Amino acid sequence: MSKVFKKTSGNGHITLYLGKRDFVDNVDSVEVVDGVIKVDPSGLEGRKVYVYLACAFRYGSDDLDVIGLSFRRDIWIKRVQVYPPTGESTTKSPMQESLLKKVGEQGCPFSFQLPTDLPCSVSLQPGPNDSGKACGVDFEVKGYIANAPDSADEVIEKKDTCRLMVRKIQFAPTSNKAGPKADISKQFMMTDKPIHLEASLEKEIYYHGDPISVNVKINNETSKVVKKIKVSVEQATNVVLYSSDTYTKAVCTEEFGETVGANSTFEKSFQITPLLANNQEKRGLAVDGRLKDEDTHLASTTLSQGEKEMQGILISYKVKINLMVSSGGLLGGLTGGDVTLELPLTLMSPKPAGEQSDFGIQ
Repeated sequence: MSKVFKKTSGNGHITLYLGKRDFVDNVDSVEVVDGVIKVDPSGLEGRKVYVYLACAFRYGSDDLDVIGLSFRRDIWIKRVQVYPPTGESTTKSPMQESLLKKVGEQGCPFSFQLPTDLPCSVSLQPGPNDSGKACGVDFEVKGYIANAPDSADEVIEKKDTCRLMVRKIQFAPTSNKAGPKADISKQFMMTDKPIHLEASLEKEIYYHGDPISVNVKINNETSKVVKKIKVSVEQATNVVLYSSDTYTKAVCTEEFGETVGANSTFEKSFQITPLLANNQEKRGLAVDGRLKDEDTHLASTTLSQGEKEMQGILISYKVKINLMVSSGGLLGGLTGGDVTLELPLTLMSPKPAGEQSDFGIQ
């Protein structure tokens, strides 16, 4: 184990230990979140020690919580008693065995199995003048000293708690299929033949930072002229809490000056690269969840089995191809228009070397 993450309570009586803070969601299963908490029984005064793992939607800063309003909504929470031991015999993972050697006899192991229908860690980018913690979905492991696991009548003081943020992440499947393809024909006013637009992506999955190749074919059977071709990538952020709301933001837009004359054909591959670096000022843009102030990138596409509706924040992308069509003469402005086509895009991070990722997109 190269690194151990630890956090001690203010009173020094409990210390939380984790061997890692990133836990991988393989769509059909999620890695077990396991760790050890060191307990000094002399400071408990008859109370017990619990650990919880919570997935929550944060929609405001903790600093604003001054009038009794909660700015977090728990999507999922699980609590376990770790001291005194409940007598349940559980198999310790190799990571827990390693942590227990480090912690000694006062170490108490714990583990949580996350369900597959929880969202991944994601943050909504704050605006330039926003302060406090970003809105988003986060996961927290918290140890605390209390008389009961969850009592409305009991106030748990901050000095009796210790917590570490963890992340639930997904990596791109190792197998990459052929990309999506779509086509559309559009007829304009005062024309008897259409403009036919066909577009496709070279592959199904693209990694963050890689250029996306968009193949475009145009068959212009009209007397009109395609004056410009615009290719963009849009991020759709679906926030599912009390209701379902979707916010769409363009993360990359390129205009190409190629023209397609009347009664002619055209074929070309265009490349665009959506990057967070070019979208730093966009408030509400979804980015992959981060721990502290480390670098991140645009939020990854959410993969799911689709059996149960997820709550939280779900991410998807699409590539949009737009032809700006005009025609000459007095009615040029009236008889022109746009031809638009959309393709689904999967944008993710590759699995780090040495780890397996063999799940597929459902």
